[in-house]
Amino acid sequence: MMDEENLSQEPETFEMTDSDGNTILVRELENFFYNGEEFLILGTVSDEENAEDAEQVDCFVVRVKPFTDENGEEMEELLPIEDAALEEKLIQIASTRLNEDDEEA
Repeated sequence: MMDEENLSQEPETFEMTDSDGNTILVRELENFFYNGEEFLILGTVSDEENAEDAEQVDCFVVRVKPFTDENGEEMEELLPIEDAALEEKLIQIASTRLNEDDEEA
């Protein structure tokens, strides 16, 4: 469930590279924790020029891995889920969370 602070913020939209090497535009939908690790639900957007109003066409879950860069700045790396069973569980969680958000809207 999203809190009021998250509802007032615009979702972050950024570019990523998919497993085929293609650049895709994604929108951050929601983050959650599972077994002590942070995960992020991302949705692809179909229209790069109009990302705010673009239709989301696909959703997926990535692991958020915090790290400190060479300048001492805290950063986050988004990693694919390698374990198929874990990925299935995370997709179930993400689906439930997104459906709850839709029902509240």
